[in-house]
Amino acid sequence: MASGGSAIRGSRVGAGPMGEQDHGHHAERVAVSYWDALGNETVRYFAANLPADEIPSTIDSPSSGLPAGRDKANPPSVQKNEPYKTHLAYVKERRTDEEAASLLEDALKQLRIRRGKISADS
Repeated sequence: MASGGSAIRGSRVGAGPMGEQDHGHHAERVAVSYWDALGNETVRYFAANLPADEIPSTIDSPSSGLPAGRDKANPPSVQKNEPYKTHLAYVKERRTDEEAASLLEDALKQLRIRRGKISADS
């Protein structure tokens, strides 16, 4: 059984010719180039009426994952990521060794009192 007509499989009925310009208004836009440290260029498009201060100065390059800037001669360098810090690392930043020893001694004394190993007067 043959299908009639010259419709292309998967196209909408009445879709019209490809590239038809009657499907809406295209806003004016500006192309902004960004370069990463490896020299890769990435072009992003922004609305032409967008204020210059709202266009980002850096983006993440999709090809390398590195930061990319608008100055080809001086691309941004990779920022060093801080390693994950444990709770203990943050506590050690806030306390000196002497404060830590004093707090530990107080906590151990209270624990010994609760367990009945020493009296509260000691």
